[in-house]
Amino acid sequence: MIHVVRHRGWPAEASPSALPDPAEAALGIAVTDRAVLRDGVPFVPVSGEIHFSRLPRERWGERLRQMRANGVTLASAYVLWLHHSPRRGVAHFDGGLDVAAFIDECAAVGLGVVLRIGPWAHGEARNGGFPDWVQDAEVEHRSDDPRYLELVAEWFAQLAAHLDGRVRPGGPVLAIQLENELYDRPEHLVTLKRLAREAGMSAPLWTATAWGGADLPAGEVMPLFGGYGDGFWADPEDDWDPSFRAHYFPSHVWDDPGVGADVRAAQGFDAAASEASADTAALLRGFPPATCELGGGMATAYHRRPVLSGRDVAALAHGKIGNGSAWQGYYMFVGGRNPGPGLQETQATGYPNDMAEWSYDFHAPIGQSGDLHGSAALLRAQHAFLSAFGHRLGGMTSTLPEVRAESLDDTATLRWALRSDGTEGFCVITHHQPHIPVQTVPGVQLQVELDDETLLLPSAPVDIPAGTIARWPVGLRVGDARLRWATASALTMLRGGILVLTADHGIPVEVAVADEEPRVVEPGLHEVGGLALLVLADAADAWVLGDELWICDGQLLWDGSRIEARDATRLRRFDAASRRWAEIPVGRPPEAVPVGIRTVRDAGDVPADHGFGGPRHSAPAAAAFDALAAVFALELPAWDGDALLDIDWAGDVAQLRVDGATVDDRFWDGTSWAVSLRDIGADAGGALTLHVLPLSQQSTVHLPESTRRSRADAAQGVVRSVRLRTRSSSVIAG
Repeated sequence: MIHVVRHRGWPAEASPSALPDPAEAALGIAVTDRAVLRDGVPFVPVSGEIHFSRLPRERWGERLRQMRANGVTLASAYVLWLHHSPRRGVAHFDGGLDVAAFIDECAAVGLGVVLRIGPWAHGEARNGGFPDWVQDAEVEHRSDDPRYLELVAEWFAQLAAHLDGRVRPGGPVLAIQLENELYDRPEHLVTLKRLAREAGMSAPLWTATAWGGADLPAGEVMPLFGGYGDGFWADPEDDWDPSFRAHYFPSHVWDDPGVGADVRAAQGFDAAASEASADTAALLRGFPPATCELGGGMATAYHRRPVLSGRDVAALAHGKIGNGSAWQGYYMFVGGRNPGPGLQETQATGYPNDMAEWSYDFHAPIGQSGDLHGSAALLRAQHAFLSAFGHRLGGMTSTLPEVRAESLDDTATLRWALRSDGTEGFCVITHHQPHIPVQTVPGVQLQVELDDETLLLPSAPVDIPAGTIARWPVGLRVGDARLRWATASALTMLRGGILVLTADHGIPVEVAVADEEPRVVEPGLHEVGGLALLVLADAADAWVLGDELWICDGQLLWDGSRIEARDATRLRRFDAASRRWAEIPVGRPPEAVPVGIRTVRDAGDVPADHGFGGPRHSAPAAAAFDALAAVFALELPAWDGDALLDIDWAGDVAQLRVDGATVDDRFWDGTSWAVSLRDIGADAGGALTLHVLPLSQQSTVHLPESTRRSRADAAQGVVRSVRLRTRSSSVIAG
């Protein structure tokens, strides 16, 4: 079947947005209704959420180097008031709360910053990030109530004094986000902006979350959108909600009514935003479509514990590129751990969900222990593409194909879109979704109608497998050569005009250059019609650092000059000058060793009604947990360096304790649990115990389908194995 898309150009000339304000213009940043620009050239920012206060300070630089190596360009971070201010008049900015030092570390590794200053943030924090003394104040919160504004002004003044001029135009902070998920108080956002400026904080861009049909003040903030493949905020008995499913289809609807809907209802905001607004122009308000919360994973609530695969996460983000996104922003990109007990969202504090007290891993691309989850490599390839071709994408519209899915239940229709300026572009294929598999689409050819020509690719029909995430170039100019089309994903450009493509699983790589006949090529370096093509078999181990291409089966960390290889057994770099691969010797990481597990106490009998506290299940109280949980002593072998525990367990809730104090926890969802011994303060002389509460056999908490075979183990509360592994690391450049 021939699938047709007809390029549609811009309806009018590009128009500048209302930001930046002339007094705050800096860093060459400008915004039009099409793109974000630096020094007049479009680029696509990639922001990744990292919460400095949920990480040990000594990990900041490491995590930021991981982010940059994975293609993130902006570190986005909440400043959670709750973490800093235990009582009125007191604000702590020492140790892991040193916001200024965090910003300095971002600048040192070449990352810009998006500072999300609240004052209300959510972030699954207690009171949405309000300190108890603010939450208990007799004020109308999140409003222009003068009594509330007095508290906010004091906090902003404390924060600005600590930042000491770092959050000013020309510094590393590109944008400031005001509030979060505020739907019907545009005047309050204007007031918060004024208070921040009066305190001494400003930036080229001011942003606000726009989902849920938010009413934002025109010209004052750039609207940013979000989207998640699944969410803990649905009820336990709910199926995969349409608000999640919609993100896996080509669309120009940017609103998402589902994100935070439970908290929105609990706090009494207008419930009119029950359906996504299709009035894109009204929502964008003269800005380009941009995001700040594409789900980099998902947090785990007690009542609902969704797990998304790496491809689930990557497909959602990739679809937004096809839909026209001018800014890719992730929540979360780096997992973490709360800095103390009792800082999580709970039903007891008036919120709908019981979250884990300590863990905030989020199944993010970079987990709380520093491991990469399955989404990292797939997203890294997308980010390399955005870095190499963002200046072109900024001039390209998004056009949807003539034949699209008729409903959210359609799993047969090919899901794709065209980004093009009428002469060149990319067919963005995102044929994947979680939970309900799509079907392989047989016999596909794409007919792309540009301004002056029509391209048909490939030369003969091919099947598009389920799970395909591809970016096929059409009409692409590379120096003096022109690639008419290719059935392989564009990855990057290297020095010397070398175009790097990656094969898409199950699809032959066919290229058509200039007027030559199409030809099928294998992975390797090719000269075709004056065009140098480097074709990779896949991008799983590909890392693009600046204009260099590396292959590494472990991790790379990068600050713009210094490159560190971690846990790698294979490392090589493509030398663009000689057009050869250079092998870099690396030692093998140490083998993981088993940890002794000694049963201290068997689990008690969990009552059938355990966890049932209302419409949503409540996490077990501390007394019930301590009375019923099995206790295992972990007998660690000697180790040296940065060591982690990999814990394979099944149950309901688990806690890890050092010398009797809880340092980490998990709600069971069937995934492995990795813990950094350094981060939890474990040493060779301390007592390390694992406490596992069994899952009631009658429990109706929402669990991933993948846990079904393990639920008998979960009902017993078992620890199958614990292994200790030590990271290997070597500096290979810089």
